[in-house]
Amino acid sequence: MAKYLLLKHYRGAPESVNHVPMEKWTQEEITAHIQYMNDFAARLEETGEYVDSQALAPGGTFVRYDGEGRPPVTDGPFAETKDLIAGWMVIDVDSYERALALAGELSAAPGAGGRPIHEWLELRPFLGESPTVTE
Repeated sequence: MAKYLLLKHYRGAPESVNHVPMEKWTQEEITAHIQYMNDFAARLEETGEYVDSQALAPGGTFVRYDGEGRPPVTDGPFAETKDLIAGWMVIDVDSYERALALAGELSAAPGAGGRPIHEWLELRPFLGESPTVTE
């Protein structure tokens, strides 16, 4: 089994097919989207492939160490993850092909108008895990 991180982006990825920002969705559209995500996770729990997932709030702060006895430095002239990453899911699957298939399915979550978003998800293996890519 290999663990993969599926990252959902606010921006920074190619534009999705059904590109309507979530803040413009109706409450029913948001509820349907969240229900799809929860149902997807529940199905993966049954197969033993689900590890964890979280939606992220839009607020956040970059922090770095600034030397002994000095307070941490916050923010800077760079894109912040709060502007880029909307949420994540960790899966533990038998193959890279299975990870791709699940990412594709998750990309079909409904959005505006109840239509699939076709959003781009970033699929990344955990460090130390070797993807089993077959040519």
